[in-house]
Amino acid sequence: MTRITVFGGTGYAGSAIVAEAARRGHEVTSVSRSVPEQQVEGVRYETGSVLDADVRARAVAGADVVVSSLSPRGELDGQIVEADREIATLAAEHGARLVVVGGFSSLRLEEGAERQADTGQLPPEFAAEALQMHAVLLELLDRPEGLDWTFVSPAMLFGAYAPGEALGRYRVGGDVAVYDAEGNSAISGADFALAIVDEVETPAHGREHINVAY
Repeated sequence: MTRITVFGGTGYAGSAIVAEAARRGHEVTSVSRSVPEQQVEGVRYETGSVLDADVRARAVAGADVVVSSLSPRGELDGQIVEADREIATLAAEHGARLVVVGGFSSLRLEEGAERQADTGQLPPEFAAEALQMHAVLLELLDRPEGLDWTFVSPAMLFGAYAPGEALGRYRVGGDVAVYDAEGNSAISGADFALAIVDEVETPAHGREHINVAY
């Protein structure tokens, strides 16, 4: 059994990760600003702002693995880089692994290409969020040894607007986007969570940027 803390544990990705980790018998703590209407049995729900140092410290203390599935929305818009930086520092101090749920725009579309977020050509409707999450990745890439981290980008079609089905399978790629035989890039919330918890249980991508898709 692994002690897992999930920041943003009531969001789309976070709630799926919480449910999958609890289903496998891990000791799970969800940290978010509110408690969900439907709680997962056995999960400890902590409420508070991730911008509060005391909330962060309590959540990370005792954890074996810390998952940040935060999004740069609401109070975290413009604050996500600092929040994840502080979480990373706490994880390093406590000897915990860090898994960060990132975005598709941090990926390269083909080997040797620029990361999409570095091209200056992101659609304006989601560029602000994408660039903030990309900044989190860049900080991790520059972070010195001492923190075991993995930054996981989901497929292009991922989110509450495209929930998909739980197929019980997925593929993992590096920082080049994974597509299926039809040229689609998609993953359901359940199967993304499956990949995250598999990485927690069997670490295979320490200090790496990876992506998950069908």
